[in-house]
Amino acid sequence: MTSRTEAANLLVAAAAELASCGMSPGRSGNISVRDGDRLLMSPTDSSLAALDPDRLSVLSLSGEHLDGPRPSKEVPLHLALYRRDAAHTAVVHLHSPLAVAAACREPWSEHHAIPPLTPYIFLKVGQVPLIPYFAPGDPRQADAIDANPLAFRAALLANHGQVAAAQTLDAAVTSAIEIEEAARVALTLADGGSRLLDEHDIEELVARGGTPWRALRPALASAGPGSER
Repeated sequence: MTSRTEAANLLVAAAAELASCGMSPGRSGNISVRDGDRLLMSPTDSSLAALDPDRLSVLSLSGEHLDGPRPSKEVPLHLALYRRDAAHTAVVHLHSPLAVAAACREPWSEHHAIPPLTPYIFLKVGQVPLIPYFAPGDPRQADAIDANPLAFRAALLANHGQVAAAQTLDAAVTSAIEIEEAARVALTLADGGSRLLDEHDIEELVARGGTPWRALRPALASAGPGSER
């Protein structure tokens, strides 16, 4: 288990990496990590490029502000992703430009917003549904994530951006980057005529990556063992 100081330093380093990739324009985006019975989160109106490990927001797992500066208004969004899987220890929410653009388009399917063009999003993330639009910070966005029957670790937020959760902070950052790159390819080829990965290709990739595809949440699925696929 990491110490509170180590967790804070890892969060700051991950935020700086995302900012250096151009995925956090201005003071947009937020990031959190679970540290025991507490969450550490980037404060409201902060730049991910310049977070201070001694100036992070500290919250309970129910979202109560315990210490540090006021947290981002997107606390409910983060909590919703933690509720989806008790193994999640990190959540990244970004207004990365290409994911935002993809989130302004109609989804490719109900369970995956981005056309299946390249393999890496399936290896690292799995299905990425489009969550209906709500204004930033609106708790109904978290309600929509709670109510969604699909199994997913990441999603596009309609006309807003992306959110990714994972068992480690590094994996959450990797997922966010893969989503941005998948959006880049999809938008580059948006005029149509592209060759898509077929269902067999995708099934092989998600089996290798252990990621969800055409899957319901375990508690809601009725297909029994293996239904997360």
